[in-house]
Amino acid sequence: MNKNAIKKFAIEARKKLIDSVTDKAGMLGITEKSCSEPITKGTDFEVYQTVAGTEVTLNKRQCEQRRRLVSQIESRGFEAVVEEVAYTWFNRICAIRFMEVNDYLPNRVRVLSSEKEGKMEPDLVTQAPDVDLDLTAQEKEEIINWKMSGTSEDTDKLYCKLFLKQCHQLHDILPGLFEADSDYMELLFGISYTNKDDVIYMLVNPETGIPEDDFNVSTLDEEGNPTGQVEIIGWLYQYYNTELKDDTFAKLKKNVKITKERIPAATQLFTPDWIVRYMVENSVGRIWIEHLRAVDPSTDEKATAERFGWKYYLPEAEQEETVNVKLAEIRTTYKDLKSTDITCIDPCMGSGHILIAMFDVLMDIYESAGYDKREAAFEIVEHNIHGLDIDQRAYQLAYFAVMMKGRGYNRRFLRGRDGKPEPKVYAIVESNEINRKHLQFFGTHLSEMERNLAMMQIEGLLDTFKDAREYGSILNVDACDWDVLERFVDDLGTTGQISFESVGSEETQESLRKLVRVAKNLGQKYGAVVTNPPYMGASGMGAKLSKYVKDNYPDSKSDLFAVFIEKCGYMAKKNGYQAMITQHAWMFLSSFEKLRVKILETEIVNMVHLGARAFEEIGGEVVQTTSFILRKSHIADYKGKYCRLIDPVSQQGKEEMFFAGENRYIADQTNFSKIPTMPIGYWISNQIFKALSGTLASDFADFCKGMDTGDNNRFLRLWFEINRERMNYPQKWVPYNKGGSYRKWYGNNEYVVNWDMDGMEVVNFKGSNIRNKRFYLKPGITWSATASGPFSCRYCFGNFIFDSKGCMAFTSDNNRLRYLMGAMNTKPFSKFMQVVSPTLDYNPGPVSRGAVIFEEGHDDIYKNVDENITISKADWDAFETSWDFQYHPFLRKVSTIAEAFEQWQVECDERFNQLKANEEELNRIFIDIYGLQDELTPEVEDKDITVRKADIGRDIRSFISYAVGCMFGRYSLDKEGLIYAGGEWDNSRYKSFFPDNDNCIPITDEEYFSDDIVGRFLEFVKTVYGADTLEENLNFIANALDNKGDTPREVIRNYFLKDFYADHLKVYQKRPIYWLFDSGKQNGFKALIYMHRYDADTVGRVRTDYLHQAQKYVETAMQSAQYTIDNASSTSEKSKATKAVTKYTKQLAEMKIYDEAIAHIANKRIEIDLDDGVKVNYEKFQGVEVAQEGKKALKVDLLAKIK
Repeated sequence: MNKNAIKKFAIEARKKLIDSVTDKAGMLGITEKSCSEPITKGTDFEVYQTVAGTEVTLNKRQCEQRRRLVSQIESRGFEAVVEEVAYTWFNRICAIRFMEVNDYLPNRVRVLSSEKEGKMEPDLVTQAPDVDLDLTAQEKEEIINWKMSGTSEDTDKLYCKLFLKQCHQLHDILPGLFEADSDYMELLFGISYTNKDDVIYMLVNPETGIPEDDFNVSTLDEEGNPTGQVEIIGWLYQYYNTELKDDTFAKLKKNVKITKERIPAATQLFTPDWIVRYMVENSVGRIWIEHLRAVDPSTDEKATAERFGWKYYLPEAEQEETVNVKLAEIRTTYKDLKSTDITCIDPCMGSGHILIAMFDVLMDIYESAGYDKREAAFEIVEHNIHGLDIDQRAYQLAYFAVMMKGRGYNRRFLRGRDGKPEPKVYAIVESNEINRKHLQFFGTHLSEMERNLAMMQIEGLLDTFKDAREYGSILNVDACDWDVLERFVDDLGTTGQISFESVGSEETQESLRKLVRVAKNLGQKYGAVVTNPPYMGASGMGAKLSKYVKDNYPDSKSDLFAVFIEKCGYMAKKNGYQAMITQHAWMFLSSFEKLRVKILETEIVNMVHLGARAFEEIGGEVVQTTSFILRKSHIADYKGKYCRLIDPVSQQGKEEMFFAGENRYIADQTNFSKIPTMPIGYWISNQIFKALSGTLASDFADFCKGMDTGDNNRFLRLWFEINRERMNYPQKWVPYNKGGSYRKWYGNNEYVVNWDMDGMEVVNFKGSNIRNKRFYLKPGITWSATASGPFSCRYCFGNFIFDSKGCMAFTSDNNRLRYLMGAMNTKPFSKFMQVVSPTLDYNPGPVSRGAVIFEEGHDDIYKNVDENITISKADWDAFETSWDFQYHPFLRKVSTIAEAFEQWQVECDERFNQLKANEEELNRIFIDIYGLQDELTPEVEDKDITVRKADIGRDIRSFISYAVGCMFGRYSLDKEGLIYAGGEWDNSRYKSFFPDNDNCIPITDEEYFSDDIVGRFLEFVKTVYGADTLEENLNFIANALDNKGDTPREVIRNYFLKDFYADHLKVYQKRPIYWLFDSGKQNGFKALIYMHRYDADTVGRVRTDYLHQAQKYVETAMQSAQYTIDNASSTSEKSKATKAVTKYTKQLAEMKIYDEAIAHIANKRIEIDLDDGVKVNYEKFQGVEVAQEGKKALKVDLLAKIK
């Protein structure tokens, strides 16, 4: 199936149809802003002004259609109506394409294409007017005249007329998709087969359209399964919604809630066919197999499923004898079951994928019961299949899919049997527009008791279905007497007695009929409820939906999929089946604990745990799913069958693992209740169950969530942004644990929080949430609440405040704290986290539920933990982004960087190897404590050791960064640690290597300045290692940098010009402390300053002492190059000089504009406040407007953009 072609067509068709509908509306005097009144009226016509300024005359029927259209727009809005009209015509066009390809059209004449290969004119046009479309004599005459005219305009009129007549004919057999000819949608319809930009050509064009085989029900996939119906309808629906879905999620990011009109687009997801088959075979199919087993207890479950060809059916797990006895009792309830008794529903049917699978399985059942296929098709539609959806467009497609499935089994199906077939599939309807005053005219021939009952129940339904499309199938419908209600609605007593009050009662009757049908579908119980519900978190819900969910489904309110788990449970009969595919969060998260309690009151018959990437259209870890079958009964010690398919990274891979029978588990669901919060840990061993049922981490420490500032940009800084003298309690800025990446033992100390006057500002801030304040500044264990992999935790020495994402655990017993940390950083604890929180939610709740057995006499644990903290701290502090950084590790008593690197490499390896040995020893200890020797080994992979090995490229770059720090006085070769980051400057701290005296170091592409950055760097290397080895060291550095250049000095210069600042931004997380004044791409002028040494005169100095000097140097160089051009005899010299002149010309032009911008800021003498951080201060020097004569002002950034 060519999904690219389907997607391209669906997206483009939606755009074109919406544009076409909008244009047609405009030609009726209807726009998004207003619906105009007629400028002239007659008894049977009205005249309107179009948006083009012309006039259009509508006949009586068209006037009525326009009034209906305006009424809909006033009720629902212009955009919603245009969207509805567009998708309805899209659905109709696709339906006709499907029917013509499969020869299902009543007159068997192709409407969109031709039987003859290569012929673009549709057969309908060719054969007109001699086609069976109930054409009047006048219409036939019009068609002949249009054909004889041959103009494109008349050809389109002809085709439009024929297409609409075909739609009218299809109304007789498919009324759910093709409305009667009074449908206002005809006014907004336009179509052409000659226009290559039109939807028809896009669809049927053999080169770029959707291949005809994709519509053909005879088309088989690689395994011989038909794909032409389910696949094409499902993908058309999904792809049509693509742009609307993207727009909805873009709005959601801006906190625009999902409206009822957009819920379908936002939540629609085409379920993989094999998952649909799994759900239906194990629910609908299981009902029949249970019947057969009840009739004949010797029936082999597996062999029976195979005989039916149900390859996704999973036989029940082997049970204890006491359980088997109770299962046999349940089975007896199916003994007298007939195939017509099997009721099933998909309450979120979408395009009907699950309904079609139900049809196929039911057909197998009917045939086994002795039915003919043709007769069975009618029975299935009449008795078995039910469906609901919030979306009208989904209803149209699902209705069409069911009708076409019936047609596939019986070529006379569409003609009906004792009346037209009416699938019990409906779109949710609202009662808002129903006139309650008309109820007095209904049920006049019922007994008083029945009429009163009906009146009470219909009033109740009208209340229930107010704004029903906000809620969809989660609406709770009270039990009603459906027979009485249906008779009440059919009994309209206004015949021949039309009065002012009764006007419109027939429309009310039709609306009530629809309402009762939908309500009945919602209110009755089913043998099997099968669905893929919408996935929508509470944060995306609109106000009405959110309130309804909280009021009616408090145990599952966190997500709509969980609400549907509850709702589908209500819809299932006693001993009936519930089959779903949902996100797997309900299995583990504490927010779904009460829902799990309810689920465990039923039986999980089996489950296919899919994890990520079960849907081929969704990449990454966005949607992690599980599909499961529940039986609405409760038997103690029942064992379910579970297929763990989370490892394969594709839809196909998961299906293949399913068939291979790999990773299958049998689990007694009673065990789930033994673990705190009852996670569905079906895959875990008895030893893990035993451990998690014992003492937990929470028994040894307080597990706490920290504060939410409410505005991190306002209250948090990376520590290196601020004045270092104002850091640490009781100063303004206090270290702040905020989580961070995967790292064990120590580190991720990067942030500080404004805690001035004990946090007065953040405490009083409206959006903040100050939690667990009594633990602030105390030592403890910290970790990241959100992660993408295994759990890891770190020691915090105290004097920290902590964030909601940088959780902590505290105990006053330091030995217990160290023991706990040792346990939490081992493989057994990671194993426990996989059970307690496989969703990688490492908030205090889940983490505190990890098992910890405290054994006395383990001094080796304390020794290893202490050593690991020391090792990890040494690693963290070896890099300048640590506030305890002392000096660069290349500063050693050696004469070459090569020797320094070798020693550093040995040191890193020793650290790494020792930490690895210690972690493996801790793993061994705790594996023994928990008795997990059969499940875990102590070995740790190198990738999981969180101290760094030497890396020549990274480490040379960090050495250069350290050298720049020394040039600015941030560091000193004479004193360890951070020397200057705000406060009072002290020259006495620098003796061996003096910092730049004016806080400006130019970076040039040629040697213009004696103190440019390359010159200063050479001086630094010479000072550290000596003059004798300078060239050797420069060569080593250049090789490590791997930049362009003919000499080491050129390589280093190119690094400073092109890569240094990008590296600085990366290391300092886009909060640079060295700022690059940069004139632009031509490298005319670049200079670094140190943010912490900035003063109001810095920009002025950069301009006068450096930019102007650079301009002079470039001007001189250009004159020299021009002289060479004028006087040199060598062609190569002239060519080189010509290139140089071009470069200098561009640089001077760039510097001229830059000078105007920098002058503007220099004159302002801008001050900065380090407390404001980099982001706020940096922005003060960006977007400076420079006037241009006759043009829009140019915006110039003084500083390099932060990318």
